[in-house]
Amino acid sequence: MLRKRLLVIWLFIFIVASAGIFIGRWSVTSVSAEGEGYEELRTFTEVMSMVKKYYVEEVKTKDLVNGAIKGMLTSLDPHSSFMTPDAYKEMQVDTKGEFGGLGIQIGIKDSMLTVIAPIEDTPAFKAGIKAGDKILKINSESTKDMTMQDAVSKMRGVPKTPVTLSILREGWKDTKDFTIVRDIIKIKSVKSKVLDDHIGYIKLSQFQEQTADDLAAAIKQLNDSKVTSLILDLRNDPGGLLNSAIDVTSQFLPKGKLVVYTKTRSGEKSEFLTNGENTFTPPMIVLVNQGSASASEIVAGALKDWNRAAILGTQTFGKGSVQTVIPLSGGAGLRLTTAKYYTPKGTSIQNTGITPDIVVKLTAKNGIKEHRVLREKDLEGHLKNEQKESIPDGEEETAPLEIDEKDDIQLQRAMDILKTWDVFKSLPKAS
Repeated sequence: MLRKRLLVIWLFIFIVASAGIFIGRWSVTSVSAEGEGYEELRTFTEVMSMVKKYYVEEVKTKDLVNGAIKGMLTSLDPHSSFMTPDAYKEMQVDTKGEFGGLGIQIGIKDSMLTVIAPIEDTPAFKAGIKAGDKILKINSESTKDMTMQDAVSKMRGVPKTPVTLSILREGWKDTKDFTIVRDIIKIKSVKSKVLDDHIGYIKLSQFQEQTADDLAAAIKQLNDSKVTSLILDLRNDPGGLLNSAIDVTSQFLPKGKLVVYTKTRSGEKSEFLTNGENTFTPPMIVLVNQGSASASEIVAGALKDWNRAAILGTQTFGKGSVQTVIPLSGGAGLRLTTAKYYTPKGTSIQNTGITPDIVVKLTAKNGIKEHRVLREKDLEGHLKNEQKESIPDGEEETAPLEIDEKDDIQLQRAMDILKTWDVFKSLPKAS
């Protein structure tokens, strides 16, 4: 029986590049003795000197500096971060969709390293790792105060080598160790099939370098199968590359349509338009949920604003910021939030997300457990939305950890709408 993994959220997925990565040339200006921030820098050097001289154990200057940089960026927002040379290489590998590891999507929840979900058919999935599991130790090293990048780098590695995770699961009194053997993880970002009554179905798992090309191939196959409508499933898609989101949207809109624009602190505006491929024109419905974030929200927002598709599901994650990746000396990298993005109609979705045209919430059945939904507005240090307040907190929202396809009422509702689409279009207009 087919099963779909419904994930908790997108926060960082194997340090996937967050919506909008622009790698450009950046220069760093020196700070003079009389320049802004000198007093604070002097305090920093004094503290580092005291630590080097008096700390109970010997520490390396490089480790102190890297730790200070990580702390500085963590204080800004949840998506700015410092990447060591190894982490920077891993980030570049992620966008290609293949790496050595366990196949676990992770995030920080309640200050604990938490499994968002295992990826199907990976070592973690086969070992029995579940969404919501708390990872307390990696190879006997405590994950308390461990950064996302450090955790990922410790779980990544050479295939056929083992990693031991100490897991605490809801309902367990004690932790349990899972020893998992690393393997090559290949993330196929596009899956497609034909559903009842010639309805095409495409699932995007994230926006990688090859996603647009794979989507084009999937659309061609569906067109050859004579599909008359399409369901584009962006649920639990955490995003990825901005260019990929533009290219994906271009396959559903005419050339020259605004997909998204970004605005920096100084008000500098950059617009991103469709490139004119537009390979699929029949009716379509886009499925979204709380795990649809970043690039997923860009695509859904553009298709909604241009009335190209009906959006169905639940409120999206609400990540409306752009991260620029800046190469640093020594092979390290800086991921820095440099702008906010806006839908074609000028709407910021930061903290609010995309509101579906048709709201359909999934409910757990047959004893399946639910997890608490987490969105951008729940993250510590998140940026504010200058246009409106975040969605007010109401009752604690939950979603199933997993669901059978036969119980997927969001998919079933989308199919029902598309089946009757032509019927309603053919009805005579009132005179």
